[in-house]
Amino acid sequence: MPWRPSFFAPAPDSDPAAGPPEIPGVRRSEVTARGVRFHVTEAGPADGRPVLALHGWPEHHYAYRHLLADPPDGLRIIAPDLPGYGWSGPAPHRWAKDDVASDLLALLDALGLDRVLLAGHDWGGYIAHLLVLREPERFDALLALNIAHPWQTARDFLPHAWRFLLYQPAVAAFGTYLHRRTRFLEQFVFAGAVRHREAFGPEVIRAYADRFRDPVCARTATDTYRTFLLREVPRSAGRREQRRARVPILALFGVEDAAIHPSLASAETARADDYRLELVRDCGHFIIEERPDLVRARLAELAAATARPARGPTGGEPGAADRGEGRAPGAAPM
Repeated sequence: MPWRPSFFAPAPDSDPAAGPPEIPGVRRSEVTARGVRFHVTEAGPADGRPVLALHGWPEHHYAYRHLLADPPDGLRIIAPDLPGYGWSGPAPHRWAKDDVASDLLALLDALGLDRVLLAGHDWGGYIAHLLVLREPERFDALLALNIAHPWQTARDFLPHAWRFLLYQPAVAAFGTYLHRRTRFLEQFVFAGAVRHREAFGPEVIRAYADRFRDPVCARTATDTYRTFLLREVPRSAGRREQRRARVPILALFGVEDAAIHPSLASAETARADDYRLELVRDCGHFIIEERPDLVRARLAELAAATARPARGPTGGEPGAADRGEGRAPGAAPM
């Protein structure tokens, strides 16, 4: 039998068709919006203040498992698998980030949610920035987790471009093969990007890597980077993001991130009315899983700081609109 390095050998017991990993106390549903069949995982009171939590690559909703298992009081955590990721159906596009933002706005409409808190990690954080720039009236605040903001200049970005070149061209060119037929995620991505290995035991890594052996997920990962490198980077090089963020943004950033340098989330270069950057020592890229208690605490603080009083239009008791009457269950007050 010919010898092959272990990198090219999928785990012998991998099962890409297995269902989502168990998270205590969550509710799961399928919601179709804008042609995407979303797999949605929720926790917290069904009538609580909604928080839309967006994951990145190479993960799915399970990245928020700690927050879903122990949501802050009064918050309804809604963690969808992004189109083509996890257990959501394929995207009807090639994963342009603006298209995914449109998918998520349609998901909010389908869930009957007028206004939400927003959290996003990695690509989910980048798309979250696009959402608050496009429709700020629908978002109270954003908790951005280890992601560059969209207001980059060539002068700021180019010194750190080598980090992206380590893996993005390979995923864009050979992503389907790498995800399905090799141990690329296990031996390169998670092995190199995780600061606290105890946060990523073998069962956690398998929950991600096994799912990306599914052809839809593997192709989506490829499209994520192929579209970014071939379409979005060239377009942004000649047209810097000019829109200004009007909602509060707290960027929480693990400084040991091997993929994204903290300076790309700098408050000094952000075009925003209220943007704060908190650097987290001894933490890598996967901050949601390496520092779940800190992420939970900052989300609760952001929720408290942006709470909207439940008062009626005359300042007395809440009126029908404030109580949510006449809207779909779970819809937030305007």
